[in-house]
Amino acid sequence: MAGVIRVLVVDDDPLVRVGLGLVLGAGPDLQIVGEAGDGAEGVELTRRLRPDVVLMDIRMPRMDGLAATREIRRDGPEPAVIVLTTFDTDEHLLGALRLGANGFLLKDIAPEAILDAVRRAAAGESILAPAVVPRLIGYAVGREEDPAPRGSETAERARAALERLSERERAVAEAVATGGSNAEISAELHMSVATVKAYVSRLLEKLGCANRVQVAILVHEARW
Repeated sequence: MAGVIRVLVVDDDPLVRVGLGLVLGAGPDLQIVGEAGDGAEGVELTRRLRPDVVLMDIRMPRMDGLAATREIRRDGPEPAVIVLTTFDTDEHLLGALRLGANGFLLKDIAPEAILDAVRRAAAGESILAPAVVPRLIGYAVGREEDPAPRGSETAERARAALERLSERERAVAEAVATGGSNAEISAELHMSVATVKAYVSRLLEKLGCANRVQVAILVHEARW
C-alpha cells in the first residue's frame, strides 16, 4: 500500500497494545503490521516485517527496550524507533536515545499526538516533547548526583563538538534541541523547510550523531 506507514508495537502489556492498536487504527495512512510482547520478539519481527516505525516499551521481560533498540540499530538507521515510557519511573530513557532511538512518547499522551509522532518519525524527524526535554535529560543522566569531574568532562566534550559548527548550524542545533519540527524551525529561523533538512543532515555528519535526538542530547549536555 503506497504511502502507508507500517508500524510495529512492542510492549509486554496487552492492554497497551490494544490501546495503541485502536489509536493507530484511526489513521488511514497507518497500518499495524505486528505486535510483540518483549524486546527479543520485537527484534525478530522488525527484521522480518521491516516496519517504518517501531513503538518500543522500555521495561519488558526476556529482552528490554534498551537491548532491543541496540540490536535493531546494529542493522542500520531504519526503522525509526520511538520509546514508550512512563517517564517518572524509567531512568533508562536516555540510554535508549543514545543507542539510536528517534524519540520518546509518554504513555498518557493524547491520541492525536501519537498519530502525529508516528508520522513525523516516519518522515525522518525525531520526537522530543519541548516541555519535558531538559528535565528528562537531567533526570536520566542523574545530573544532580553526578560527580562534578565527570559531568564537567561530558559538558566540555559537548561544547567542543558544538564549537565546530557555524553560527547558523548552531542555531539549527539549538532549535532541534527544543523538539521543533522542520516546519517549526523553518518559521523560527526564517529559512525554507528544505534548507532546514539540509542543515540537519549537515549537523548529523559534523557531530557524528545518528539522529536528531542525539543532537539534542549534545546541546543539553553542553549547557551543564
